[in-house]
Amino acid sequence: MTQGAGNDWNPGTYLRFQGFRLRPALDLLSAVPDLPDGDLVDLGCGPGTVGSALLGRFPMRRLIGVDTSPAMLEQAQASGVYTTFHQADIAEWVPDRRPALIFSNAALHWLPDHGWLLPRLLGQLAPGGCLAVQMPRQSLAPAHRILRDLAAVMFPDRFDWSNWEPAVAVPEAYASLLSPLGELSLWETVYYQRLAPTPEGNPVRLFSQSTVARPILEVLTEAETEWFLSAVDSSLAEAYPASPDGSVLYPFRRLFLTICRPD
Repeated sequence: MTQGAGNDWNPGTYLRFQGFRLRPALDLLSAVPDLPDGDLVDLGCGPGTVGSALLGRFPMRRLIGVDTSPAMLEQAQASGVYTTFHQADIAEWVPDRRPALIFSNAALHWLPDHGWLLPRLLGQLAPGGCLAVQMPRQSLAPAHRILRDLAAVMFPDRFDWSNWEPAVAVPEAYASLLSPLGELSLWETVYYQRLAPTPEGNPVRLFSQSTVARPILEVLTEAETEWFLSAVDSSLAEAYPASPDGSVLYPFRRLFLTICRPD
């Protein structure tokens, strides 16, 4: 995870939708091939949701958690499955020794310049080691557009998206970048998530509030936040109609890749 200065992640809010967030990680892990000897790195480990699964798939290995957020690392440490942790910028972190696996679930989309970042991570691996990455590719979905559009309309002095570009490129861009560097597997999945109704607000907004909405909410006052979220709820209700039971079907697109460094 990444964070703004003085504004740490909230593990409790993030874990509210743990089941939806864990399934893509398990799908990615199932696609990781056999590994050479070496450590496992959970890059952007967050609250440690994937730690037990990583060790279950590759037991008897050192498991290293890397994250920017102190609160997330504290939560991950409580799981008791990690060997050690590093609080560090995951874009700049360098392992003490070359690992067999760098596993990054829903973290690298927070970072720019994937054309530099992904080859650099691949180069940190042991020969035959694997880089496994899952990133949401959801920024053009109605829910995300609503957040950006309303922020720009309601707070034009603070939000200008005129030069905005999606954080995650199209799959073809990653294929072009990474195919020459190793054995690449690349795919996308759209998860149709059934979000339960809640008295706290629109369930799609609650799903997004702890992640994509953070850069907006962290610069708003408490009163502005209440005003903004009320407007977001109204717009989301039109974009994602509720079922008779009050639940909302929320399609969520994610990009996956694994690439192994040549022996």
